[in-house]
Amino acid sequence: MSPAALAWQQFRFERRMFWRNPSAAFFNFLLPLLLLVLIASAFAGDDDELEVLVPGVAGMGVLATTFTALAFNLTVLREEGVLKRIRGTPMPAGAYLAGLIGSAALNALLQVALVVAIGNLAYGVEWPEAPLLLVAFTLLGVVCFAGLGVAFSHAIPNEDAAPAYTNAIFLPLIFISGVFYSADDLPEALKVIAEALPLKHLIDGLSDAIVGGGGDAGLAAAVVAGWAVAGIVLAVRFFRWQ
Repeated sequence: MSPAALAWQQFRFERRMFWRNPSAAFFNFLLPLLLLVLIASAFAGDDDELEVLVPGVAGMGVLATTFTALAFNLTVLREEGVLKRIRGTPMPAGAYLAGLIGSAALNALLQVALVVAIGNLAYGVEWPEAPLLLVAFTLLGVVCFAGLGVAFSHAIPNEDAAPAYTNAIFLPLIFISGVFYSADDLPEALKVIAEALPLKHLIDGLSDAIVGGGGDAGLAAAVVAGWAVAGIVLAVRFFRWQ
């Protein structure tokens, strides 16, 4: 079989494995949607809050389905010897990783689509003003956080530590990046940190695409792309199969 065919087979396998693991499906896919419904219901009728919340949860969904999921799963696969066994098979490394990352990318795309649909159908947030920009920022966020997730898995010492390590990044990041409220309301010190990290800029780009925030989409794309390059370089440089 060609590498492309092998990647497709691995992708299909990853899809089956994902939905057969209820806890992974809940925490990496359904939890952001549940938070959207709970918080949006509290602010129903407040258009300004909803227009901040929908792009924010969309950005959090991209982070959860790529960075968090890949960092956790690769650590478990490495520590249990699965990666070592796969490396010993004829499957090209690129085909395996393409299937693995492709599954995470599909989760992110579905997550953003569902967040936008729920925001419109349930809470009256307008459909995206720039659908192509929304797709572009979603894909850019996938590349960025997938690369960072693979890179971060190298820093996790074992599978028992994986939940603590991933949550130590995930939870502070979503609270300082404007997921549930505008990052402009943060104290100046936290605002500076958020500006240096990619999630806030991804949310800014998604906001510009969904509600027309009028922000600098070019700057947001440049920052996310810069982090994407750094993540890919680190992921390739330090990736290990055992």
